[in-house]
Amino acid sequence: QVQLAESGGGLVQAGDSLRLSCAVSGGAIGGLVTGWFRQAPGKEREFVASARWSFRSTYYADSVKGRFTISRDNAENTVYLQMNSLIPDDTAVYYCVAAPIYTGINPRSYPYWGQGTQVTVSS
Repeated sequence: QVQLAESGGGLVQAGDSLRLSCAVSGGAIGGLVTGWFRQAPGKEREFVASARWSFRSTYYADSVKGRFTISRDNAENTVYLQMNSLIPDDTAVYYCVAAPIYTGINPRSYPYWGQGTQVTVSS
C-alpha cells in the first residue's frame, strides 16, 4: 500500500522560501506519477505541480511557474516541492499525491494522498 507523508510547512513571510518533503512508502517514486495539490480555505483543491515517473517531464500551475520546483531523491524515496518568493495567495494546505499512471491535473485521478501540511504566508 502506498502511503505519503508531507512535512516542511510552516508560517513564513512574503518573499520567504520553504521546501516541502513527501516521504513515500509502499512504492518506489520511480514507479509512480507524483505531484502536489493545495487547498485554501473555502476553495477547491488546486493543482500545483506534478512529474512523470522519470521526472523527465514536469508540470506546474500558472500561478506557481518560475517560483516552485518539484524534484525527487530516489535514494530517500522522497519528493520535494521547493517554494520560493512565497506570496500570501500561496497560503493553503499542501498535499502530496501519487498515481500509478499519468492522467492530468484532476485530483480525482490520484488515488494516493498524504495528510497535508499547512503553509501560511503573511504579508
